[in-house]
Amino acid sequence: MEENLYHTHITANRGWLDFNIKEVWKYRDLIVLFTKRNFALTYKQTILGPAWIFLNPFITSIIYTFVFGGIAKMSTDGVPQILFYLCGNAIWTYFATSITKNATTFTTNANVFGKVYFPRLTMPISNVLSSMIQFCVQMILVLIFLGYYVWKGNAHPNWMAWLLIPMVLLHLGMLGLGFGIIISSLTTKYRDLAILVTFGVQLWMYATPVVYPLSQLSNSFFRTIILINPVTSPIEIFRYAVLGQGTIEPMYLIISWVITVIVMLLGIMVFNRVEKTFMDTV
Repeated sequence: MEENLYHTHITANRGWLDFNIKEVWKYRDLIVLFTKRNFALTYKQTILGPAWIFLNPFITSIIYTFVFGGIAKMSTDGVPQILFYLCGNAIWTYFATSITKNATTFTTNANVFGKVYFPRLTMPISNVLSSMIQFCVQMILVLIFLGYYVWKGNAHPNWMAWLLIPMVLLHLGMLGLGFGIIISSLTTKYRDLAILVTFGVQLWMYATPVVYPLSQLSNSFFRTIILINPVTSPIEIFRYAVLGQGTIEPMYLIISWVITVIVMLLGIMVFNRVEKTFMDTV
């Protein structure tokens, strides 16, 4: 009787809609291990190590301040420029790394996948979680500057809206997971996509109000296009909470959630389909 409690049935006959969430939950300890591994390997064998988590966004934000704030004279809605760019850079990096890490899930982990069985979906989920840890560390730098400018009276966060930040992280994590595993599934046959994804994510950033506030878009056509972008609404909510400045459009937020759910479900379906045969093509 006890043997039946530990019986596991592994089969390749899985349908498109078989998300197998129960099995993924059983392997939650493995997700934690993969998350720790991914975070540790990111800065392994580097001279400065985890310090890059602070240096990278800080240097990038200084460049944005010089180029977009100094040369292009872009408005930041009264928010101190360095704080505005640090905030946008932190939340965008979380989303971007969720995509780029998952875009090579099959090709990067082919050796592991070919040796032992475990729910393959645990790997992309751990990539999103490790990106979330990196975001939380970057937020320490944001909070340092935020505290300084709040003390100076130049920043006015909406503290109650901070309760929405976990929902923003869930939203962007799901979107990054969906797009990432779709790309990963396609790169098993078309390796060019792995090269194009980094370039595509960079272009996506400029179609998202990261280095400029949404309020600066006066043209109704371009404003609508930017709002349809599913990343725009969660980033504006995040900026509204942290900086006290942001444009929240309920209709476009709903559209963003609908796109996110569709992309994630489609991604899991494609991922489950490809995992059966990817070892023959990787």
